[in-house]
Amino acid sequence: MRDGTAHRPRTPQPTRIGRRARLAGALLSALALLTAATGCTGPAESAESAKKAPASASAGADRVEPLTDPAKPRLPVTVGSSGGERVTIESADRIVPLSGSLSEIVFTLGLGERVVARDITATFAQAAELPVVTRNHDVSAESVLSLRPDLVLAETTTGPDEAMEQIRAAGVPVLVVDPAQGLDDVGPRIRAVADALGVPADGKRLTERSQDRIAAVRAAVPAREEHPRVAFLYVRGSASVYLIGGKGSGATSLLEAAGAIDAGAESGLTKDFTTITAEALAKAAPDAILVMSKGLESVGGIDGLVAIPGVAQTPAGMARRVVSIEDGVLLNYGPRTDEVLKSIVGQLYGDAG
Repeated sequence: MRDGTAHRPRTPQPTRIGRRARLAGALLSALALLTAATGCTGPAESAESAKKAPASASAGADRVEPLTDPAKPRLPVTVGSSGGERVTIESADRIVPLSGSLSEIVFTLGLGERVVARDITATFAQAAELPVVTRNHDVSAESVLSLRPDLVLAETTTGPDEAMEQIRAAGVPVLVVDPAQGLDDVGPRIRAVADALGVPADGKRLTERSQDRIAAVRAAVPAREEHPRVAFLYVRGSASVYLIGGKGSGATSLLEAAGAIDAGAESGLTKDFTTITAEALAKAAPDAILVMSKGLESVGGIDGLVAIPGVAQTPAGMARRVVSIEDGVLLNYGPRTDEVLKSIVGQLYGDAG
């Protein structure tokens, strides 16, 4: 999932945030940029924020769980890429996934030792020591090619286009996968990557494991006569960025699976993200607020969140009801989505979840 801003070194603005997947891929970049540029929180501030913030998804937020007894790739294969192109992959010894979500899938398939670089949004522990080949989510073709990859995995939102064309021109196969929009995309994305790596059976196995785990969490959601209304807020206090998610933000599928209503989308917000206003919050009337954990920290925890104009007047603000999920996993829609969903359910319903 990506946390951060748009794919350039700037803070996100409502008119610049287009497709949900591109925002999700960009969200983590912004935090890295803002932290480096402003030193947004010092040790004392971080400690104080931690006291004010609720627990976030952490059990699986920093590690992936590879399949047991993973298969070895059987190559070459020719597979379909997004847009109808066919790509022939002859070797997968040196893989460069250009999104955190795609990295997560490769590692969970048990092929992490073949990955030679990472996108800035691959935040889980097993990828931490790999060199980063993106700058604020923009791909550096020179950095990628210097690692001599035999396969690059990308999404349709990966860019800039010039860098991707440079990689292709160097003769490196590039598989492009459609970005995730919701829970229904978990299986197709896993299988697309697994097929390209020559391990289709493991792709099916991981898909079944992921879907079974998601189904188990959904089955455990406590019954409610009234579904809680939850607003997804993207906040970065360091840059004075305060946005509310609407239709296409990427959170709707998760919230509905947790037995909740996406308050922003239901209130009529048609853009992915819109600048927070007291009027928009009043219309959304959320019972709870969903935020990324580092975003919550950046505004000073729950105290800072409810100080944003309009938040304190909502049912969520009055009850200080906040759901916080780790930035790098929230919108990935991959092998750890069951953990994200379980955390949302647990934080929404407490002991009843």
